[in-house]
Amino acid sequence: MTSELVRLTVAQARRLLDRREVSAIELLEAHLAQIERLEPRIHAFITLTPDLARRQAQAADARIARGEATLLTGIPIALKDNLCTVDAPTTAGSRILQGFVSPYDATVVARLREHDAVFVGKTNTDEFAMGSSTENSAFGSTRNPWDLDRVPGGSSGGSAAAVAAGEAMLALGSDTGGSIRQPAGFCGIVGLKPTYGRVSRYGLIAFASSLDQIGPFGRTVEDIAILLQAIAGHDPADSTSVPVAVPDYRAALTGDIRGLRIGIPAEYRVGGMDPAVEEAIEQALVTLQELGAELVPISLPHTEYALATYYIIAPSEASANLARYDGIKYGLSLPGETLLERYLRTRGEGFGPEVKRRIMLGTYALSAGYYDAYYVKAQKVRTLIKRDFDEAFARVDVIAAPTSPTVAFRLGERTADPLQMYLSDVFTIPANMAGLPAIAVPCGFVHDLPVSLQFMGRPFDEATLLRVAHAYERATSWHTRWPKLAVEV
Repeated sequence: MTSELVRLTVAQARRLLDRREVSAIELLEAHLAQIERLEPRIHAFITLTPDLARRQAQAADARIARGEATLLTGIPIALKDNLCTVDAPTTAGSRILQGFVSPYDATVVARLREHDAVFVGKTNTDEFAMGSSTENSAFGSTRNPWDLDRVPGGSSGGSAAAVAAGEAMLALGSDTGGSIRQPAGFCGIVGLKPTYGRVSRYGLIAFASSLDQIGPFGRTVEDIAILLQAIAGHDPADSTSVPVAVPDYRAALTGDIRGLRIGIPAEYRVGGMDPAVEEAIEQALVTLQELGAELVPISLPHTEYALATYYIIAPSEASANLARYDGIKYGLSLPGETLLERYLRTRGEGFGPEVKRRIMLGTYALSAGYYDAYYVKAQKVRTLIKRDFDEAFARVDVIAAPTSPTVAFRLGERTADPLQMYLSDVFTIPANMAGLPAIAVPCGFVHDLPVSLQFMGRPFDEATLLRVAHAYERATSWHTRWPKLAVEV
């Protein structure tokens, strides 16, 4: 029975819960049993919260009994460990925040509490969300459920692995340059980065404030729509949150994409792309045509500068955001004979090598004599990248592209070569630079590892993205496959 419960979609679980054929406690215990069985091998979580989850499941059962359940009442959810929670530590995968408990909840967490969702734990992440493999965490690497010798992607690799392995039905992550979509792709599940400003960032530990966005992981597009519905919407506590109406995302899942124009950018065919991945993407495009969509060749000419632009803007913002970790206000605090020595010891021992690398890159780009040459120029190129997308969306409804140029790579394979690691996000970064919504969906397997297709949409038009992704999902069966270790008895 446990294996059957952890393989339910949210929509299926909702029906069973509402008919009282299964309780929220039973659903939770099935997932906790899966965590106990698999977590020693996968390490998707930094902190598990079984006692909290049981209290929440009991409250959910009471709400269901009163006939007041929402779509998320009683659903086990994992939270990326850079989302503040009042009743569990928030480390952002860094020693400098080890043991820190926030005095407030992130807005997305508070909204899920209102639904009586059930929090099973805080998931592993690259330190301060800086990475593409979840190997930069101060608390150890997460492993891909499809192959334990491979990475789950990053930085939200813990959230992706937890959902892929049946340790949680849904999860939240954050996406600064692909940190939801790339791990969703590597782990064979669905991941959505909403439009910048669609979901409140209040209570998200900042990496790069003009790029960060919180979004959902799930096993199906419908599950993603359900979770997005709960967390989307304006928040006065976040000055970048936009007061735009939130549509009914599940109503958009019509399965009909006849006449929809899908842009195929020439610039997303890059050297070093796995030919088998490219073939899987081509077959996915054929499926979209068979569903009645029109494929339209487009050009996004400044795409080739997106990666370089990102690695000036993101580290610059990180340099400013991470200045607050000084050993005085919260988190790790190491003694020193002078205030400066205290700062140096705390930051020197508290931050890992990738975080230090990005702080140095960002500080350099913002320094006198280089600010105009690097940071200002990067912001101008960012404008050109967004303009490319604006022009493309005058002709097409969505844009299709690979999520990643390869399948999941081996643990340790790219840690010594930062450039190769950064290239993992070459297809996902442009959407962040332009503030656009983008979704990753399973579209095949290569070497028994998942391949992922990405759709990008107009600002605040997540509904169309979900509609296209859902139509593709209905026409294929890739999303129904599970890693062997997740279903073995």
